[in-house]
Amino acid sequence: MEEKKVRFETEVMHAGYASDAHQDSLVPPLYQSSTFTFASAEQGENRFAGIESGFVYSRLGNPTVKILEDRMAVLEEGEASLAFASGMAAVSAVLIALTKSGDHILCSKGVYGCTFGLLQILKGKYGIEHDFSLMNKREELEREIQPNTACIYIETPINPTMQLVDLGMVAEIANKKGIPVVVDNTFCSPYLQKPLRLGCDVVIHSATKYIGGHGDVVAGIVVGKKEFIEHIARTTQKDIGGTLSPFDAWLLLRGLKTLHVRLDRHCENTERIFEFLKQHPKISTVYYPGDKAHPDYHITSKQMKKPGGLLSFSIKGTKETAQFFMNQLKLIKLAVSLGDAETLIQHPASMTHAVIPRVERLKMGIEDSLLRLSVGLEAWEDIKDDLAWALEKI
Repeated sequence: MEEKKVRFETEVMHAGYASDAHQDSLVPPLYQSSTFTFASAEQGENRFAGIESGFVYSRLGNPTVKILEDRMAVLEEGEASLAFASGMAAVSAVLIALTKSGDHILCSKGVYGCTFGLLQILKGKYGIEHDFSLMNKREELEREIQPNTACIYIETPINPTMQLVDLGMVAEIANKKGIPVVVDNTFCSPYLQKPLRLGCDVVIHSATKYIGGHGDVVAGIVVGKKEFIEHIARTTQKDIGGTLSPFDAWLLLRGLKTLHVRLDRHCENTERIFEFLKQHPKISTVYYPGDKAHPDYHITSKQMKKPGGLLSFSIKGTKETAQFFMNQLKLIKLAVSLGDAETLIQHPASMTHAVIPRVERLKMGIEDSLLRLSVGLEAWEDIKDDLAWALEKI
């Protein structure tokens, strides 16, 4: 009898782990070891040569980290995965692996500030150009792809404007031209969106966010085809060295077990907070993928299971108005990052996207009055009351 495929909610707890291979431990063990011993000199030689499988040194692979990688590959429906010391270590490894001097990267219109910074480094040091695209019209996208375009890099929803990109449409065009599509899936996690299923080639996560979910670890994940993942493992991961520690992998495995439960609550709370904010007279605009009036709502309903746990909104006023509002909050924490159990608020123009010149920020839709809210797991009524209190003070 053929083994039945289990559902996502089961895979987050069981995929990639066999307890009988680890002394029957219910919880994946923490292999807190920098190096691993060989039974013989010949075995050591064979492992370094790739003739024999096995662990050598934790920068090159670790049993606890491997369990996490195998689980993430299953959850994203990819062939293989690699774990990194941060989300930006993952982004850097992928973009460096896919490009060479003189190449071109086509990006969604709006990316995380540090991703923008990396693009500037690649341009300044190695002549790797980049352009930003709305990616909302097939004909325009085809014109924007250049002969030297090495990859297409997408955030969806885009941080922090919540614009969406139709991944299936982009992948269809890119696949015909043999151009890999890389998707930062941090905002959604594999529970809400599966880019590989839609035809994209590589998925990146800042696992610091929803994968971990508790604000106690910094990490990155890359998922894709086995051949590409092995190439990164042999090159930009091994030689640059941004590998994940075993303890951090253990924390992520623990966090993953409740991913679906947490995200259901994040999404439920966010929808309620959106309904409150959109009616408030001191808020000019709310950006939320679940808004039926959102220009990209048709994409939300097509490629996302739920609209997610984030929204952005613009205060009526100036940068100083927005900062004054933030300073009145009592329950909601002023902090960058997202996907934590606690509700977090930040000011993109002066925090996560401060590295981007103001002119470029405004082109991306990042106004000085824009705030990003990562809605947590508290009672939604208490989150709403805190926002209402602070808005009254303006």
